[in-house]
Amino acid sequence: MTALTISHTAEEGTLLTGTVRDDGTYEVMCAVRKAVGHWRWARSLGCWIVVSSRDRQPKQYYIDYAATKLREAGYTVELAIDRSVRATEDAETDRALRQADRVDALQSKASRKDAKAVAAEAAHQRAHDALPPGGEPIKIGHHSERRHRNAIDKSWKAWGRSVEADRDATRAHNRAEAATHTTEQRYSPRTVANRIEVLEAEQRADQRALDGHTRRFLDSDGNVYQTDTTRPATGEYRARVLDRMTQRERDITYWKQVRQSQIDEGLTPG
Repeated sequence: MTALTISHTAEEGTLLTGTVRDDGTYEVMCAVRKAVGHWRWARSLGCWIVVSSRDRQPKQYYIDYAATKLREAGYTVELAIDRSVRATEDAETDRALRQADRVDALQSKASRKDAKAVAAEAAHQRAHDALPPGGEPIKIGHHSERRHRNAIDKSWKAWGRSVEADRDATRAHNRAEAATHTTEQRYSPRTVANRIEVLEAEQRADQRALDGHTRRFLDSDGNVYQTDTTRPATGEYRARVLDRMTQRERDITYWKQVRQSQIDEGLTPG
């Protein structure tokens, strides 16, 4: 049995490679996805991926869970995890390029849907034209009754296919239109400001994990009735926290530069 590999790099994200059609891994990974989420089949890549894992620290829990379930099913699984990060500028450039490719693909799909809608409408028109002229009623018992009913049924079904094809084309155009604004929305001043706030909050939470912290629970009279103490992170977990803090600090620096440029250009108040 071919060894499977779960790999992670900043550029490619987390991938499961080495699977082949009908080798049984699809069923195992579907169960993994149902249990913990995050994994999905990427048809364009031909492999399973962890969603939104590019340019982020590896989500170790989901990697380990998948590896464990695959091994329990009898597969050999190797891990190749690279925790190094790349410049946020490079990550954002790649993201924009991928989004541009996605827009092109969606627009091409919309064009194909348009062509199908036109063809479906033409088929409906032909079926409609084949009906007896002037809305002639069905002649019950006449030798033309069956042919007339079949023509009506064919026209009705062709109309339904035409309507559905038109809806498909409209949905495809809406998706393509929305995708054209994704990068623009990502860099809108309000979105940038919110992203910085979220990143800084996550950074503070990880700092508490490094330092350890104590939570005190108060009753309605203000008296402490429970205390939970979390010890400072140690070992491999501490290393993971430090890695993601390092990457996040780069992201914070990048987005603060973007926001300052927006302020300087008068796009948003300081």
